[in-house]
Amino acid sequence: MVKTVRKERLKVTSQLDLVFQVQRWFNEVCRSLEDDLGWVVNYRDRLGLALTEGFTNAVRHAHAHLPPDTAINIDFDLANDCVEIRIWDQGNPFNPDLLPEPQPGELLDNGGYGWFLLRRLADRVTYQRLQDGRNCLSIVKYGACSTC
Repeated sequence: MVKTVRKERLKVTSQLDLVFQVQRWFNEVCRSLEDDLGWVVNYRDRLGLALTEGFTNAVRHAHAHLPPDTAINIDFDLANDCVEIRIWDQGNPFNPDLLPEPQPGELLDNGGYGWFLLRRLADRVTYQRLQDGRNCLSIVKYGACSTC
C-alpha cells in the first residue's frame, strides 16, 4: 500500500490566463518539498510542463464549449516514491488512443501533440471518464523506485 506523504489541491476556472496561477502553485508546492523529498524537485520542469499541457488542453479542448467559470480541479498527491497529478475536467471525453502517432517532422492538422508530449514527460499517463461525468487526466512520475 502506498503511503501518501502530502496532498495538495487547486481549483481554478476554465481560463487560459490562469495557467500562470497553476504554474505558480505547482512551483510553490515543489519548493516546499526541497528539504524532505528532493527527488521531486529533479522532475519539477518535466512535471510542470506536463501540468501546463494538461491544464491548457482541458481549457482549450474539453471546456471549449463550456462557460469560462467551469471548474478545473487539480490534485497533487505525493508518496515517498512517486508523485501523481490529476486534472479533472467536465468536458466531453475523448479516446487518446485514437490519436495518430505523429512522425518526426510531420504536422498534424488537428493537434494531438500534447498527448504524446505527456507520455514522454511522465512514467504513466491515463485519461478516463468517471461515472460522475468528469474526466481525469492522471500524470505519474516515479522517483526512488519503479512502482508505487
